[in-house]
Amino acid sequence: MQQALIGVIGGSGLYHMPALQNGTEHVFDTPYGKPSDAIVTGLVHDIPVAFLARHGRGHRLIPSEIPYRANIYALKQLGVRYLISMSAVGSLQEELKPLDMVLPDQFIDLTRRRDSTFFGNGAVAHISMAQPVCASITDALARAVNEINLTQSITLHRHGTYVCIEGPQFSTQAESHWYRSMGASVIGMSNMPEAKLAREAQIAYATLAMVTDFDCWHPREAYVTAEMAITNLMKNTERAQQIAAAAIRIIGTERPSSIAHDALASALITPLEEMMAETHERLYKIIM
Repeated sequence: MQQALIGVIGGSGLYHMPALQNGTEHVFDTPYGKPSDAIVTGLVHDIPVAFLARHGRGHRLIPSEIPYRANIYALKQLGVRYLISMSAVGSLQEELKPLDMVLPDQFIDLTRRRDSTFFGNGAVAHISMAQPVCASITDALARAVNEINLTQSITLHRHGTYVCIEGPQFSTQAESHWYRSMGASVIGMSNMPEAKLAREAQIAYATLAMVTDFDCWHPREAYVTAEMAITNLMKNTERAQQIAAAAIRIIGTERPSSIAHDALASALITPLEEMMAETHERLYKIIM
């Protein structure tokens, strides 16, 4: 099976990766079910890459239905060590405007219905999420934006907190003001438990967040609708694809170390020899 060094997960409106050459589709059936869609592997700047549409091509899955564990497990099977998440978000702060881009470095997980760990059922691990994104990938994405900005004008915000809600409904105004009071910068529905599972799988992870709206807190701006969010996202799609391709070149050339790559060294509690054979087989691709 063709291996990949870097994975890209495309969110709403991002169902293909035009820069991916010599694409081959892979259909997986993992211990956690099937991924959102076939994973396409190929080359970007001669670097092996795997692309997955988070919601499935055609946008068939609401955030709660996304098979997060199967997605990350399948990418790990392909050998992915670095993972770029491309995600539409709403802004919770005045300075983060629609069509801006944000590189969040923290998350608040308010989801309720999602399986958020590979562990349990015979194996225990307590992974650190103090620094939930990989600084090296974030830096590569920022450098990629600087390259694109030689010909285009992109407003990039280097830090921020992403609050992840269950959805699929958008927030009430009371909730939107509550998230602002937490210090959250942007709001989305899909980066949790994705970031947690990537860390458990020892995959370096970072998000390129594309602002589409002001949620519903802003006293002068229109409340978010799906049509508004998708319209603004599509305006950013070409730039996002260019940024991802440039970041892939940087990461693939430098292959930076990441705290994620040995995250289980201090997190795995159950000794391997104490695991049942079935549990060990299920987790082998994650642990090793």
